[in-house]
Parts: sequence; structure tokens; C-alpha cells
Amino acid sequence: MIELLQTETDDQLEVKFSGDVRQSDYEQVLIPAVETALAGNDRIRILAIFDADFSGFDLGAAWADTKMGLSHWRGFDRVAVATDVGWIKIAMRAFAPVAPCPLQAFSLADTDEARRWLRESLGSVHLTNIGGAAIQVQLLGQLDPEVINAAEARLADHIRESGGFRLLLDLREFDGWQGLSALGAHFNLVRTHAGDADRIAVVGDKTWQHMGQRVVKQVLNVEARFFEPEQFDAAKVWLTAD
Repeated sequence: MIELLQTETDDQLEVKFSGDVRQSDYEQVLIPAVETALAGNDRIRILAIFDADFSGFDLGAAWADTKMGLSHWRGFDRVAVATDVGWIKIAMRAFAPVAPCPLQAFSLADTDEARRWLRESLGSVHLTNIGGAAIQVQLLGQLDPEVINAAEARLADHIRESGGFRLLLDLREFDGWQGLSALGAHFNLVRTHAGDADRIAVVGDKTWQHMGQRVVKQVLNVEARFFEPEQFDAAKVWLTAD
């Protein structure tokens, strides 16, 4: 069966799965709850709790779950799964890197931690003017689409006011993206604004970050250099030099 649990806000659902879960449970309980929540909110967060006596899905329930995910994936902001069922944990962790939204698995004992994860901010973007048209963009943690879109708006304001810009991209504490939608939002930001920069300094410690700098330099014909974390001050000097 599927049971809806009480939550404090209408943009967050808590759902308990127990015993045998059938297609009718999706059609009568979960799908209407998701559609009602999405009618009043652009995006919702879901905590799925698989009780200790959960015994599995029937074929109809599995298909209903797939259809719901495909139909509403753009409406899911974040999904947490609390379970001690081994195959569910493995499936969630395997799917998380390609999921359209942030997805994380927790044990039943950590259900409260799952609730906190749904509420908290997972990442942030800090923009700091470091002189003239130069701006430092610091990426922290794992970014979600809302954080990236908010940063894009602030960056656009800076470019409009400065008539151009030089970019110090600080990736020293960047842990990646929360789902494919966040990755897509980030690529859109780069495609929209990277070509406006006349100089880009990238500070990081990962091979893919260095490769990204090379791609930007070649594709957008922008003067760009990569710096290791201990060269941060040198990156600022190079960026702001005449």
C-alpha cells in the first residue's frame, strides 16, 4: 500500500510504501497527490519511505511508477528515498548521476536526515566584484537549477552595467551538479555569457576543469588560463592586469 504522510508545506510530499504495492495504489493515492501538489507549485520535493515490511511492486505498479516519472520529471525539484532494502538503495545510487533532479538514498534510521536534505540548500554561487569589469564567480557544493538561474540573472546585471566582463571562475569547492537539469542550466549559462568575457581565469584541482578551460578557449576564442588552487592570487593578478 501507499500512504501519504503529513508535511508542513504543500510543495513537499512524504509517501510511505509498505507491504505489496499495486498499480491501484499509484492511481488512487500517489499520482493524484503529485498532480494536486504540482497544480499549486512549479516544482515539488518528495520523500519516499519504504517501510520495513515493504515486499515489492507488482508489474502494474512498476509501470505506473515509470509513467509518473516520465510525465512529471520536470516538476520534481528533489527526491529522497529512505529504505533498508538493498536493491532499492543500489538502484537509486546508480540512477542518481543521470536523474533529472537531485536524488539521494538514506537508511530508515536516517529518515530525519533525509528530511533535512530536502529542506537545505545543497550548493550556492557567490559573485564578487574584484575590480573594474572583473568578477569572481565561486561555485560551492552541488548546484541545483534554481541556484544557477539566480546566478545567471546577477551575472547578466554585472555584464550590462560593465559593458563586458572578465571572469574568475573559482571551482575549488565545487562538487558538481544535482541532476541533469542543473547541468543543463549550467551549460546554458556558459553558452549565453562565456563569449562576452574577454579574459577567463579558472581555478580548480580536477582534470575535467582544466579540460573545460581548454574547450572554452578554443570554441569561444576567449583568452583563458587554468590555475591550481595555490595559484589563486596569481589568477586574480593575471585577470585584472592591463
